[in-house]
Amino acid sequence: MDSKKPTDVVTHAPGAPAAEPPSLAQPTEPREPLPPQADQAAPETRSPTGAPTGAATATNAQQGAFLTTSQGVRLHDTDHSLKAGERGPTLLQDHHLREKIMHFDHERIPERVVHARGAGAHGTFVGYGSASRVCKAGFLREGVTTPVFVRFSTVLGSRGSADAVRDTRGFATKFYTDEGTFDLVGNNIPVFFIQDGIKFPDVIHAGKPHPDREIPQAQSAHDTFWDFVSLHTEATHHVLWNMSDRGVPRSYRTMEGFGVHTFRLVNEAGETSLVKFHWKPRLGVHSLLWEEAQLVNGFDPDFHRRDLHDAIESGAFPQWELGLQVFPDTPEQTFDGIDLLDATKIVPEELSPVHPVGLLTLDHNPTDYFAEVEQVAFHVGHLVPGVDVTDDPLLHARLFSYLDTQLTRLGGPNFGQIPINRPHAPVNDLLRDGLHQHAVHSGVAPYKPNSLDGGCPFHAGADQAFIEVPQRIAEATKVRRAAASFDDHFTQPRLFFHSLSPLEQRHLVEAVTFELAKCHEQAVKERTLLRLSAVDARLCAEVAAGLGLPAPESPDLPEVEPSPALSQLGRTWPVDGRVVGIVVDADDEDGLADVRTARLALQAAGVTPLVIASRGGDLADGLVAQRTFATARSVEFDALLLAATPPPAPDAPPTRTGSPTDPRVALLVEETYRHAKAIGAWGTGTTAAGTGPGVVVGDTPGDVVDEVVALLAEHRVWARLTAVRP
Repeated sequence: MDSKKPTDVVTHAPGAPAAEPPSLAQPTEPREPLPPQADQAAPETRSPTGAPTGAATATNAQQGAFLTTSQGVRLHDTDHSLKAGERGPTLLQDHHLREKIMHFDHERIPERVVHARGAGAHGTFVGYGSASRVCKAGFLREGVTTPVFVRFSTVLGSRGSADAVRDTRGFATKFYTDEGTFDLVGNNIPVFFIQDGIKFPDVIHAGKPHPDREIPQAQSAHDTFWDFVSLHTEATHHVLWNMSDRGVPRSYRTMEGFGVHTFRLVNEAGETSLVKFHWKPRLGVHSLLWEEAQLVNGFDPDFHRRDLHDAIESGAFPQWELGLQVFPDTPEQTFDGIDLLDATKIVPEELSPVHPVGLLTLDHNPTDYFAEVEQVAFHVGHLVPGVDVTDDPLLHARLFSYLDTQLTRLGGPNFGQIPINRPHAPVNDLLRDGLHQHAVHSGVAPYKPNSLDGGCPFHAGADQAFIEVPQRIAEATKVRRAAASFDDHFTQPRLFFHSLSPLEQRHLVEAVTFELAKCHEQAVKERTLLRLSAVDARLCAEVAAGLGLPAPESPDLPEVEPSPALSQLGRTWPVDGRVVGIVVDADDEDGLADVRTARLALQAAGVTPLVIASRGGDLADGLVAQRTFATARSVEFDALLLAATPPPAPDAPPTRTGSPTDPRVALLVEETYRHAKAIGAWGTGTTAAGTGPGVVVGDTPGDVVDEVVALLAEHRVWARLTAVRP
């Protein structure tokens, strides 16, 4: 999809369901299926064994103007079963009824045990060439463009849960490289709850709804979660990240990504390095406020999914830089005293900077959510030459688990032949048969060595093939225990807490207090306070005060050097794809002219404006209201402009105060202010705007819009929140 120019006039809000406006009457003239919308893409048409077919992606979609059976037989009627007379019983011979109901009954497949709720998009990755010193993978070479598909997700909730819950997010990227498929399967938090994959069922069982009641859904604010993490103290670091603002991201577009584990890279000379992968969003890392997240989940449970797809449709393509932290590949696999095989530890960026190696751009939405987002299958063992794994015990369990889960979800071992999973490199794997085999293999010798198929396939040379890095495995005794370097569970959580700004620390305290207050068992709360006392005395004391419990005494705690890179505050970022609401008086035609000016100025800045009026539709001379007072809430907008102070509309709810302002507009302004978002006003809109930090008033839109956009670059008007209390 071509990017829209900032000056393009867009009168409609993103999200229209059809490729062209429908007619009022039901269409009756046969025509071919409508094409996908301009922002949509489908998996590239490849054969089951990776060969390009040259066919348009539309060849995978419905064909023909007429309704047919699954075998292509045209049908005259799909509204009535075949019956013995108009009022008689349905006949067993109705093959169309049988096929239609059978397929419907089997539409669902098992949802993922974790990361069930997801959203995805197509895009490209362009290498900078800066990784060549440490990695020979072709997709990282300068100027190489690689198709990708990215899936974002929440961990704990079911597929039908809400987006803006407090949870870890998945950030999984499938690179369709010409050397084979590479999957970088990470999260928005750089550490994990556990150090060893054998504990994964335990932490997920603890975080999932209680098995006797199947509640609470998609949240960790309950006894079983806090019981587990207060007993299994290696979870402490991830818990604090999750309780920080990182647990409620503003959008997928403003979310950092991490590979979590340490990987081993190999360059052309055969030299190895240890690395950690980072995704740095171009728009910065931003979060929702907790009250805002709670409102979002009621007002729009699909908030993050909608934001991603609307931004792509609007031409505000999300971008991330892929970066590497590079460490020497020493026998100890440590760096500056930090064990690189421990997935509960980070290496602060101040000790090892992140070096950018390529740019990811998401520029097309899926065409069919089930076929693409639900059926995409990632695996940390999908590696390419130049990328290898390390001895991280959590990573090794994932190498087993990902393949195993696809067998249940996708029906068999041929899940790699589903269009969204098909490689863009030739496949000759000698694997045969099985459920859902799409390839029609030739030859008679699916084994090696052979002579009957001319010896094909042949082994590749070492310079072309994936070869595991030869690592010496020292003499060792089989044991079920971790190295002593895994034992420190509290220093890095302390480093994280001390790296946050005072406001972010307050948010973390409030989050932990909220979650523990939802627990029933007093012992769970008291045990968690003991764990917090080993992180920071003030953190423990403030949570204890919120719970009405005494704070245990903290031991002598080590000094830590804060990592400023862990804080989200203090910088400015591009505003592309931000959404600004404009409140208008639908009956004030003179004031609507100023609204057109404001809309054009916002679009020129890359911002999406949505007009909010007492009624929807065309207001005057092509100015369209995309939201009404009844449908608009502050959580949808990053800032608010007031072109008027509208009086109560006929459908306004009653109030006790008899305010001259529509009460829904007053609530909109109040929530916008409380959530520290910029407010701009001109003309009669200044009456409703009030005063305070981040409230911009002027005589014309030109006096206001530029300043509001500048405030948007800081994400929020932080002075409002920091002024509440120190």
